[in-house]
Amino acid sequence: MAKVTIDGVTAEVPDGTTILNAARMIGGDLVPPAMCYYTKLKTSGGYCRTCIVQVTKGSDKDPRPMPKPVASCRTTVMDGMEVKNITSPELLEARAGVVEFLLLNHPLDCPVCDQAGECDLQNLAYANGKAGTRYQFPRREFEKIDIGDKVQLHMTRCILCYRCVKVADQITDGRVHGVINRGDVSEISTYVANVIDNDFSGNVIDVCPVGALTDKTFRFKSRVWYTKPVDAHRHCTKCTGKVRLWYKGEDVLRVTGRKDHYGEVNDWICNECRFDKKKTADWTIEGPSHIDRGSVISANHYESLKALKATIERQKKALPHGNKVSLGHGALDPNNA
Repeated sequence: MAKVTIDGVTAEVPDGTTILNAARMIGGDLVPPAMCYYTKLKTSGGYCRTCIVQVTKGSDKDPRPMPKPVASCRTTVMDGMEVKNITSPELLEARAGVVEFLLLNHPLDCPVCDQAGECDLQNLAYANGKAGTRYQFPRREFEKIDIGDKVQLHMTRCILCYRCVKVADQITDGRVHGVINRGDVSEISTYVANVIDNDFSGNVIDVCPVGALTDKTFRFKSRVWYTKPVDAHRHCTKCTGKVRLWYKGEDVLRVTGRKDHYGEVNDWICNECRFDKKKTADWTIEGPSHIDRGSVISANHYESLKALKATIERQKKALPHGNKVSLGHGALDPNNA
């Protein structure tokens, strides 16, 4: 075990733990933001530099500070290490510079972007960015393209976090897209004459931290804060079948994987669950999803038993004649819950 102190809070963590995950074990406001790191994806992290921290003491054996900010997602803790994140004005200024760099070519089209309200870059900019930019040159632009029949790529919004590439490489049976070109003309693209077409391709939508990869079946149907997220599950032979349904009224507008406090998917889901099962009768409803109170999605979002019963009554009216809905064991089952 290694003892590490982050912003004055000391904790013991297993050897080999990164500074970012050590901060997550402690929790609270001292956790650095992360745009490219993803717990379930091997070799992720180290691309965006938003998680940089200041190491003021390397270890008990070598107390010298590290000369410059380091990426907390790729730097492992050492016994006696001391780290500054939100308590270092110099570090916060450096992170603001990273955010400014990420926004240089971003179109800032939040009013028309489907990711607004659950966009990691939007949250990062408000929490760590600056009001203005020093950039005076034209922003780079790309045409929107369809990479598969359900996924649209808006490369202009992409920050090259590589998450979608790693998802395709690690959980699908054949990656057909990646990063082409170099420097400021780098872009996500598919190989010639290929499209993303496999049972788990929809997960690239869930891991994208911006609005670069969006669900074509959901685009422009509703703002996310007008929808009501509900946890549900079904028996699926391809994946765990544990999903989040996004309701507007009685309609399921989209299906996504369930995400944790850090916006990371708990279980990958297949395309059948994501795109083909959009009826309440297809699912066993567990109850309203837990939404962080700091999120705009939490507006008018209730997680009480009373709210769940009201949801059940609405679903009764929406089901075909003959199906029954009742509350049992904390779940809503269209057939026998």
